[in-house]
Amino acid sequence: MKKKLSSPNAPAAIGPYSPGIDAGSTVYLSGQIPIDPATGEFPSDDIGELTAQCFKNISALLGEAGLTLADVVRVNVFLADIADFAAVNAVYATFFEEPYPARSCYQVAALPKNAKIEIEVTAVRS
Repeated sequence: MKKKLSSPNAPAAIGPYSPGIDAGSTVYLSGQIPIDPATGEFPSDDIGELTAQCFKNISALLGEAGLTLADVVRVNVFLADIADFAAVNAVYATFFEEPYPARSCYQVAALPKNAKIEIEVTAVRS
């Protein structure tokens, strides 16, 4: 059985998809761009602040499933500019502890709403 996840503290989907799916033992979140749900806008142009906003959105959705970032096992990071890799890593490291989730990071041609970053995660219940 699968259950749709959404949160008033995370932006709504901007297309025909669910922000997250709780599939029982595993939770899959759609990619989160750094939209501040209170304003519907990006909080700034700074990649560090944008990365933090993505994780705020992710945390809100995980919370709806009774999970936290400590339950994340896989992360995919999509960047508009791979030159932002080091700055993203610096912020990323403040949200996770050892053992870190498995992760991939890619530069992509474009992201929704011309975002600089999008992050998607998979979490599991222990």
